[in-house]
Amino acid sequence: MSTQMEKVSMDLEEMQSAAGRACRLMKVLSNPDRLLILCQLSQGERRVGELEELLGIVQPTLSQQLTVLRDEALVSTRREGKHIVYGLTSPKALAVMQVLYEQFCVCEKP
Repeated sequence: MSTQMEKVSMDLEEMQSAAGRACRLMKVLSNPDRLLILCQLSQGERRVGELEELLGIVQPTLSQQLTVLRDEALVSTRREGKHIVYGLTSPKALAVMQVLYEQFCVCEKP
């Protein structure tokens, strides 16, 4: 019987850990600027200047939000000449973005 209890406890610990990771991702996505950035990056890599122009987010705010996304390991950077290029690298974030797109951005046909 104790083996069954240990299994339930272990499963609960795993569930709690997974819930914590999911909440962390959802917290990052709950910021409108970060959500817009990830929406653009889900379509492909973008230079910082492109993001600024496409989204209308001013440079200081854009840099701050990109730092959060980088710190959370959702995006990566690479240098292309004088430009920094960002890409969405988190498969989990991409999957959530695809669901959000389907639920909120696709027009329903009558």
